[in-house]
Amino acid sequence: MTEANEPRLVVGALIRDPYDRIFVQRRSADRRLFPGCWDVVGGAVEEGESLLDALRREIAEETGWRLRRVLARVAHEEWAADGLRHVESDYVVEVDGDLSSPELERDKHTEFAWIAAEEVSLLDENSQGGSTFIKDVVTAAHAWLADASGKSRRVP
Repeated sequence: MTEANEPRLVVGALIRDPYDRIFVQRRSADRRLFPGCWDVVGGAVEEGESLLDALRREIAEETGWRLRRVLARVAHEEWAADGLRHVESDYVVEVDGDLSSPELERDKHTEFAWIAAEEVSLLDENSQGGSTFIKDVVTAAHAWLADASGKSRRVP
């Protein structure tokens, strides 16, 4: 069991498609934390679970897709909500499944979008609640993808 003063571990999946877009989903308006905000797939790490196992489970639960591979960790941040500290690790990942048809948890998420690097301003909606966290991690994912793409195309 996690001690009261220990932070809660959280994982986030920055799921990329073949066009280097990142998957986001809108939280339903009745969610206790961050209602109506855009979010990435993810959640709390359960007791006895590794970060990778939590990532795999959250992807399956929230989309029906299967984790294929982790490409990079692009964020490791601490944040607070409801008086609890959270430490979140966000990973750029690839998944298997029908990317055009995620199996959203309709009671938790109402819509989804694939965000290209030039479309991250869609996530400015979240800043009305005072947070740029999701925009920042999606931007970090796009920056990593652009850098990785450039490296793979360079002639040695």
